[in-house]
Amino acid sequence: MESEKQNIIQLRASIMDLNEKELIANLKSDGNKEKAFQVLVKTYQERLYWHIRKIVMNHDDTDDILQNVYIKVWKNVDGFREDSSLFTWLFRIATNESLSHLQKQRRHSIVSMNEISDYLTDSLESDVYFDGDEIQKKLQLAIIQLPEKQRIVFNMKYFDEIKYEEMSEILQTSVGALKASFHFAVKKIEEFLKEERK
Repeated sequence: MESEKQNIIQLRASIMDLNEKELIANLKSDGNKEKAFQVLVKTYQERLYWHIRKIVMNHDDTDDILQNVYIKVWKNVDGFREDSSLFTWLFRIATNESLSHLQKQRRHSIVSMNEISDYLTDSLESDVYFDGDEIQKKLQLAIIQLPEKQRIVFNMKYFDEIKYEEMSEILQTSVGALKASFHFAVKKIEEFLKEERK
């Protein structure tokens, strides 16, 4: 029974791998690029949107960044070396674009380095698209207080359920450093939520 289950998991993985290879080949083919790109958008749009949204906390900014991600993918897909999965490559681009957006916010003096959590808190609280309850809002406020790297690692592990090995490729950081970041993030969130209850 257990070996049968393993065979099914391996079969699914090889089908997904085959589909991804086919999608990449079509993205790199002039005749199929547009159709393949539509498939890529449909397949990854929701995950990319929420990944970006958890970094910048604002719906409109997320939409803009997502458009930039698609433009970068369209322009650079021919140079994609396939030494990582398509998912990993897309998430790396989305993460970098999101971090660049936050850096631009800082550079334009909208917020200083120390005030980024205030900026993100304001974005969350003024976001008409946020439909979470009070508990979800408190969790988001706790996450916002984290240093940038810990915040991203926590979101990717907790919400996106990305494995440390994949995260390591996306963020180009060692697995050990990612585990430590996640551990520290969890501790800080727990402390924040305890303080909120007092």
